[in-house]
Amino acid sequence: MLDVAAIILENESKEVLIARRRKGIAMEGLWEFPGGKIEEGESPQDCLVRELKEEMELDIEVQDYVGESIHSYEDFVIRLMAYRGRILRGEIKLVDHDKILWVKPLELKEIALAPADIPFAGLLLDEGEE
Repeated sequence: MLDVAAIILENESKEVLIARRRKGIAMEGLWEFPGGKIEEGESPQDCLVRELKEEMELDIEVQDYVGESIHSYEDFVIRLMAYRGRILRGEIKLVDHDKILWVKPLELKEIALAPADIPFAGLLLDEGEE
C-alpha cells in the first residue's frame, strides 16, 4: 500500500484549491487536492510541507487531520490521508499539474476528481449543508 497525503486549502471565500494532473503522469487530467507520496521516515504533515514547496512553491501550515481514504487502482492501492491547512506565503507555480482552480465545495460534484479524493469532496459537501 502506498501512503499519500493531501491538503485541503481554503481561501477567504470558502473555496478549496484543487489541481489537475498534467499530461504524461499517472491519472493525467484528473483533479486532486494537492499533496504527494510520503517518504520513508516522513510524517504526513512533513510530506505536505515538502510536496507543496516542491510542486507549487508554497509555504503552508498543516492543521487538522480530516481522515483517510483507501482506494484500489488498477495496479496499486493507496491510503490517502487528508489534512486541512493554509497558505503562509508564495505564489503558486505548477510542476506536476497543468492547472489549478479555487472552487466552492458544491462545484466538486461536477469535477473529475481522482477516485481517492472523492470521499473528501463528499465530506466538504456535507459540511456545507450544516
